[in-house]
Amino acid sequence: MLGIYFSGTGNSRYALEFFMKQYDKSASVCPLTDQRIVNYINDNEEIVFSYSIQFSNIPKMLKDFVDDNKNLWNGKKIFVITTMGLFSGDGAGILARRLCKYGAQIQGGLHLKMPDSIADEKALKRPLEKNKMLVKAAEEKIKRAVQSIKCGNPPQEGIGFLYHMAGLFGQRLYFYRKTQHYTDQIKINAQKCIGCGKCAMQCPMNNIHIAQNTAKASKRCTMCYCCINICPQQAITLLGKSVVQQGTIEKYL
Repeated sequence: MLGIYFSGTGNSRYALEFFMKQYDKSASVCPLTDQRIVNYINDNEEIVFSYSIQFSNIPKMLKDFVDDNKNLWNGKKIFVITTMGLFSGDGAGILARRLCKYGAQIQGGLHLKMPDSIADEKALKRPLEKNKMLVKAAEEKIKRAVQSIKCGNPPQEGIGFLYHMAGLFGQRLYFYRKTQHYTDQIKINAQKCIGCGKCAMQCPMNNIHIAQNTAKASKRCTMCYCCINICPQQAITLLGKSVVQQGTIEKYL
C-alpha cells in the first residue's frame, strides 16, 4: 500500500500518516513531489490519496499530475482523504471521478475538518485551542474510518450524486476560475523579505526563486499556502492583503 499526499501546511500529510499508522504501519508514505513517485505507484495496487480541498475543487497541481499520468491508474484500488477548513461537499469525489475515468477502482472517501491554512484571510480563523480540538477530532474520525474499512464498510464521504451537487452549488460554480489555472496573484513584499529562501525551498511548483536577496514569484502558484505560512517575515500574501495568522500542523499537535 502507498500513501500520497499534497499538503501546504502539513494537515493532509499528518492525516495520511495518522491513517496509515492505524491501517497499515508497513505502508509507504510520500509527497506528490517525490521524483520516484511514478515508480512507487507502479509497484502498489492499493493507494491512499490525501490533499487539501480548494474552493471545493482539486488543487491544480494534483489535477495535472493525475491527468499527465493517466496510464498509471487502471486497476488501482484507491481511497481518498481530503482536508478542509470548513466544507467541501464532494472534495473526495472530484478526484475519485477523475481517477475512475482512467480505470481506477474507488474504495471510498473521508472528509476531515482541520485548521484553516489561508493565512491572509480572517474568515475561517479560530483560536489555538479550537484548532487543537479539530485535530483531535480528525484523529478520532480517522480511527473510526479505519475500523469501518477493516470491517469491509469503508466510508463514502464525498462519493455519490448528492455530495456532487453539494460541492457544485456550495462553492465550485462560483469559484471555478480560481482553480482552473495556476495563479499569478501571489505577492511578495520586497521591503519585508530578507531573502532567507525558505519559501523557494518548500514551494512544490518551484514557482519562487531568490534574486538579489529577495524572493521572486512566477505565474505557476497552485495556492497551497506553504510559502505564506512559513515565511518568517510574513512577507507573502495571495488572497488577502496582509498575513492574519500563520499556522502549520506542528502548531496544533
